Amino acid sequence: MRVDKFLKVSRIVKRRTVAKEACDAGRVSVNGRTAKAGNEVAAGDEVAVRFGTSALRVRVVSVAENVRKEDAADMYEILSRERF
Repeated sequence: MRVDKFLKVSRIVKRRTVAKEACDAGRVSVNGRTAKAGNEVAAGDEVAVRFGTSALRVRVVSVAENVRKEDAADMYEILSRERF
């Protein structure tokens, strides 16, 4: 699954266009490498996202095309959350 779609489906980012813009701006990394929106993610990958004054690092637990809102948080495990 594309990283921008994963961020949207898992509800880490509210809209896919915002996720794509974050990737294009270099604020998303997969396994320590800066990610483009089209980079693939799979279970076990680590994804880091920098938002304005915070950063979130998660491990991908599962990948699914459609997920209910209640189950979205089960798609990842939070490794760290920082505020600047």
